[in-house]
Amino acid sequence: MSELLTEYQAVRDGGAGVIDLTSRGRILVSGSEAVMFLNGLITNDMKTIAEHRWMLAAFPNVQGRLIAAVRVIRLADQDSQPQFLLDTETATHKAVLKTIERFTMAGDFRVKDNTNDTAMFSVQGNESFAVGQRVLDKTLGDLARDGHTEAEFDAVKVTVIRASHTAEDGFDVIVDAAHATSILQAFVNAGAVPVGGEAFETLRIEAGVGLYGQDMDETNVITEANLDDAVSFTKGCYIGQEIIARIKYRGHVAKKLTGLVLNGKETVAPGAKIKTVDDKEIGRITSSTFSPRLDHTIALAYLRYEHLAAGTNVLVGEDDLPGVVAELPLVRGGWYAEKSA
Repeated sequence: MSELLTEYQAVRDGGAGVIDLTSRGRILVSGSEAVMFLNGLITNDMKTIAEHRWMLAAFPNVQGRLIAAVRVIRLADQDSQPQFLLDTETATHKAVLKTIERFTMAGDFRVKDNTNDTAMFSVQGNESFAVGQRVLDKTLGDLARDGHTEAEFDAVKVTVIRASHTAEDGFDVIVDAAHATSILQAFVNAGAVPVGGEAFETLRIEAGVGLYGQDMDETNVITEANLDDAVSFTKGCYIGQEIIARIKYRGHVAKKLTGLVLNGKETVAPGAKIKTVDDKEIGRITSSTFSPRLDHTIALAYLRYEHLAAGTNVLVGEDDLPGVVAELPLVRGGWYAEKSA
């Protein structure tokens, strides 16, 4: 069995894998006016997030296009003032920091970049909570699906966030950078298999998780990028709201990120054109991989709205490789099994 398949199966087939997410950005925002300032910048409603909870959100520009998709984690209040941790993709860390730092002189709104001072790992798979129990001596399976808690490792406080990056259940842990190597080794010793970038890429495409710079960028309107859960349509004004709301209330976007299952096992290059069976161009591929679970090549792609229905037959690339449109996620792991229970 190849190393890649071993890593993949650790997450997908009932075990646990540990993924290094340290390259992502972690930005601490605090102050009595933090909610007000952030609410004017992001798509979700900061007023609805309670302590020890997290939510998805996006930073749009004035045209409603995507600067960054983030996870907003509300930490415990400090001195009766709210604290938020913004978890960003690697590619959007600097853009988010630049966007929010310019408001620090406008009121009680403080920003601290914790990226270099901390590390983040994710343990994913059916056995993830058992691994967490052994390393952190804490029951994590009872955490709310949008919840986080504090734990200790080597007498150092760590933040534990229930989360999925793979369509399997699991958790993320944020720890002081000085303890990164030791906590990673502790997860491995407790039964988690280290998962490298190639295996993680397959898992995230199967899970339908878009990657900024590859599956979405500043040319995409927020709702094209399959980020509906990151948008509140009932909150007050924010940058780009008018355009995002207009698209919502006219009925739909012109195109949207979706999944494809293709005939064969060879990956398809990003940018490959997608056509109808009668040769009409309707979209393009953004990411592609071979799925061991489905035993087919799969892809994320933008398709025109009228061709988004699951089961629609398409042709891909110069060789007209047959494929079929499929709903995201392409593989529904334990995260979704619990959600539907």
